[in-house]
Amino acid sequence: MLKGKQSWVFSQRPAIIATGVTGGPFEANGNLADDFDLLHDDLWMGEDSYEKAHRVLMEGASRTALRKGEMEKKDVQFFLSGDLINQITPTSLSARALEIPYFGLFGACSTSMEGLALGSFMINYGGANAVITGAASHNAAVEKQFRYPTEYGGQKPPTAQWTVTGAGAALLVQNNGGNDPVTTAATIGKVVDMGITDPFNMGGAMAPAAADTIYNHFQDLQIEPSYYDLIVTGDLGKIGRVTTLELLKNKGLIIPDEQFQDCGILIYKEDQPVQSGGSGAGCSASVLYGHLLNRMKRGELKKILMVATGALLSPLTVQQKESIPCIAHAVAIEMP
Repeated sequence: MLKGKQSWVFSQRPAIIATGVTGGPFEANGNLADDFDLLHDDLWMGEDSYEKAHRVLMEGASRTALRKGEMEKKDVQFFLSGDLINQITPTSLSARALEIPYFGLFGACSTSMEGLALGSFMINYGGANAVITGAASHNAAVEKQFRYPTEYGGQKPPTAQWTVTGAGAALLVQNNGGNDPVTTAATIGKVVDMGITDPFNMGGAMAPAAADTIYNHFQDLQIEPSYYDLIVTGDLGKIGRVTTLELLKNKGLIIPDEQFQDCGILIYKEDQPVQSGGSGAGCSASVLYGHLLNRMKRGELKKILMVATGALLSPLTVQQKESIPCIAHAVAIEMP
């Protein structure tokens, strides 16, 4: 059901019955290593290119979700996923291997919640019985496309973020009355562009889009921020998080500091050299489908609002001196 201007309410409450989370060696040394199902010990992952390794991440996360959910791929109607590489090639190669009808998505780092929102809509209205949705990123593949090859050794400013090598996938099904987390609502963001052109300041660029979606979520659903135990953004990093809180305050929406967290800050330790924090399409996917849902299942959290943010730039837009269009999608997840 459409609620307000840009939100859906899922009356059937689709259930996330299983997840799969994969990562790389840097993530194995991070804050949330125990919440990954599989951690690779090198960036190549047995492949001869980083882009092929990127595929391994997404395929592995999807197969893990299927295994944990005790479901065959033939019983899944759709696979909804995407990444940051040209024409989302790693994800398409994953779809080739999975042999599940496929929707390829591109929302940059907002892709994880774009997929969860669309998958929930499908299941809520009888368009599917089961879907797999997720997103992935690979540090060495993404950094050389959007910034500099890692071998270049270029210095980064404090505003820069570290692309996560990771993937998260969720197996989403019709509500079975169990104790699994469920999706209850989604707010679809609109593109917001404040004229920032610096590809090393993604948090600052994405903050206005995050604030816009969060504000409109509460306007559409007519609820207060206190409804949620936690509001988590995808990968704003330290600078983007502070900026978003300030922008929300200017709109009259006060969210306590401890209630507002960010996946890009959560995933790495303080002594890891990630400047402002983590980023990448796999950042919010791996943190949500690993760490945050684990906390929900342990009873530590009852209701969360997950807001994945994306900077919709490309090598082409940078070369043509375009500013960075940004977007954020939010999905509400609750325990029954």
